[in-house]
Parts: sequence; structure tokens; C-alpha cells
Amino acid sequence: MADSKEFIAGVDSNAKKSPRRIVFITRRTSAQVKVDTEDQVQTFPEVLFRAAVAIQVLAIALVWIALIFNAPLEGLADPSHTPNPAKAPWYFLGLQEMLHYFPPVVAGVLAPGLVVMALIVIPYFKVNIEADGLFLRDRQHRLSIFYAVASALSIFLVSFKVYAALVPTLIMVGLMLIAAQSSPQSSSAFRRYLAARPLSYWVMTWFLFELVVLTAIGTFFRGPGWAWIWPWQGF
Repeated sequence: MADSKEFIAGVDSNAKKSPRRIVFITRRTSAQVKVDTEDQVQTFPEVLFRAAVAIQVLAIALVWIALIFNAPLEGLADPSHTPNPAKAPWYFLGLQEMLHYFPPVVAGVLAPGLVVMALIVIPYFKVNIEADGLFLRDRQHRLSIFYAVASALSIFLVSFKVYAALVPTLIMVGLMLIAAQSSPQSSSAFRRYLAARPLSYWVMTWFLFELVVLTAIGTFFRGPGWAWIWPWQGF
């Protein structure tokens, strides 16, 4: 075979004399090479290196925080005296804050159950595999679904007077509307960034936003009887 860097596929009437092999690789497929020996495997050492660096940085940060700040420990537990307010660990304060607004069945069973079911079911559906911008395709159809979901969620939160969760939801709705009115060719880098975000980005960002807000409220703004207080007031 001649040393040539040009790969040209042509059509010839004599396939035995000048055979050509053509491989078409689409965006949803990847090349697969089958070999007899398995002496070599694909590996990504740079990913392992990045993970090791991230673990070391996190460990140093945690040790630094532990040396500078004292843990907010209280006195020994007294079974005859229940503290008021009785707060859950910080990672459950968001759920405890939801219990303040919703019935226990909704906040303690239905909402966590739906989250777990979503984590199990969603990977089996082809939801935006190419990770393109949410509103870059079928814009009007997706906007209609978005308006319906956003309106139903807002009405649901208002009916239960869950304003702590309504504010982050409205902020996310506003950002998504900006993304819907933007394009990858927008003059603003921020609008280009929003326009390219897929559905998974918006769902995860809304979930984390709600979690941070509810946890912060339960930590700093709840006093005796789970009443609203300001952090500088104390209790």
C-alpha cells in the first residue's frame, strides 16, 4: 500500500480489483475495535489524577476548618428534657423544613420517594442524550410544557404557602426564560452559557438551589417552636 495521507473512497465497477471499506460513524455511535488479544485496555490516567488532587484538596480544607472552628456541640443528651427547637442534622434540615409546610406523608414519604424513583427510572430513558440546549429544538413545544410545569409548581407552592421554596423556583424560572430568549450566537457570554444548558442542568440546579435555601433557613432562621427568627436575635 502506497504511503499516502489522503483517504479517498471511490466507486469502481471491479470491487475485487480495487476494494474500498467505508465506515460511517454518527453522533450517537462510537467506533469499536475487536481484537483477539486483551493485553491493552482503555484507561484515562488524567481522570484518576484529577480525582486524587480533588480528594487531597478537600481533605486539607476539612482539616483546616476543623483546626480553626470548634464543632457546635451541645451538652450531654437528657432524655427528660427535649431541646426546643429539636433540629435534625444539617443534611436533614431541608426535609425538616418541608415538614413545617407539608403534611408528613407528603414531606416524609411522597417527596423523598419521588426523588428516589426518579434516580432509578430516569437513566433508562433517552432524555436529551446529546445534551443540547433545552430550548434550541422544538422551542415552542418545549416552552408550552415549561409554562405548564412552572405554573403548576408555583400554584402548588403558593397553595401551601411555601414561600421559602417559591422564591428559588421563580428565580430558576426567570433564568430559564432568559435561556429561552437566547441563542449560542448571543453577544452576551452569560446568555450563550444559559442557552447551551440541557434539561438535566436545570433540574439539578433547581434541586440544589432548593436544598441550600431550605437547609439555610432551618439552620439559621428557626427558633423555639420552629418559629421564624433572625440569626442575630438568638434564642
